[in-house]
Amino acid sequence: MRLGPVAVVAALILSACATPMPSSPVASLPTPARPVPAAPAPGSATPATTTTVLLDFSTLAGWPDEDHLAALEAFRAGCGVSRDPDLTRVCQLARTGTVRDEPAARLFLEANFRPQAVGDQGLLTAYFAPQYDARMSRSAEFSAPVRGLPADLVVLDLGAFEASFAGKKVTGRVSGGKFEPYPDRTAIETAPLDRPLAWMRPEELFFLQIQGSGILVLPDGRRVRAAFAGSNGKPFVGIANAMRDRGLLSDNNTSGDAIRSWLADNRGPAADEVMRLNPRYVFFKLAEDDGKEAVGAAGIPLPAGRAIAVDPSRHAMGDLYWLDASAPKLAGAFPAYRRLAVALDVGGAIKGQVRADLYTGSGAGAGAEAGRVRHDLRLYRLVPIPKS
Repeated sequence: MRLGPVAVVAALILSACATPMPSSPVASLPTPARPVPAAPAPGSATPATTTTVLLDFSTLAGWPDEDHLAALEAFRAGCGVSRDPDLTRVCQLARTGTVRDEPAARLFLEANFRPQAVGDQGLLTAYFAPQYDARMSRSAEFSAPVRGLPADLVVLDLGAFEASFAGKKVTGRVSGGKFEPYPDRTAIETAPLDRPLAWMRPEELFFLQIQGSGILVLPDGRRVRAAFAGSNGKPFVGIANAMRDRGLLSDNNTSGDAIRSWLADNRGPAADEVMRLNPRYVFFKLAEDDGKEAVGAAGIPLPAGRAIAVDPSRHAMGDLYWLDASAPKLAGAFPAYRRLAVALDVGGAIKGQVRADLYTGSGAGAGAEAGRVRHDLRLYRLVPIPKS
């Protein structure tokens, strides 16, 4: 049977795996509100025994200037995916209440939440849902195939074999009676092609794979949504630093637009060699475009500018966060991002406690903004106040 060798390999993997890394402690800041029992880590069955300091909203830089009504609307849209009882209760209040203006929205948020500092300084980046031209047949310009999920790709859930590994998965294939890692980008791109879904410009397919989904526009005007179907399980490796170190781009000009322009100008072996520095390969499935925003890992459309991708081992879907991001590293970037956002997505490169990827929306404008976001981040979780 196909899964027989997979089960054997799973046992070998489990015996060799190291102990999972514990969660980082939560940092405390001045002017605390009151200590409360710390919330359990996502997926944890028992709460932590330490206490966490909750803060006053006055400690959040930029809080008075926030569009609290827009933030509340984003919370209403995404909070239904939460499994936290207190957050679910506040979610129901928000959805059934009559808050319709800015002062009332701010009052609602301040009455039902308290900020909690998360970790130390981290990193904010951004992503978007791109729109790219595509063709249904190959040409010199549209030479990169959009590939569907291969029939031989197997995702092994280690939690099925050992409870302590719940949520951890490995991707591979069965070959010669053995379970082996799935091939990397180079091997996939040089393998024989089997019925591509569409054809794209190589550098635009590369960026579609980084974003995870997008819209393909065909010559007759038809729009097709390319949705994430799976990956080869390899870690994401950014190419910006490598391009800078090779002198292909200047130090402060490694934005998405700059990278994409270089790849387009050097389309062929030179660009292919650079893109293959990232071994991760994403497969897609196609559907008619419904005109809505891209759907994240939580299963709902992402509110543009108000949704973030997070590390699911550190954060729970539906949680509400205050982003305090400044000190941009790339030319042309907005100086700061200070706003509320809901955790509604995950990403292959989004790992760690103070790490977030902001969804900026769809289209060229959103892409230009997303490509310039690389800011120092202070992150705060908005903890729902338990019902007294």
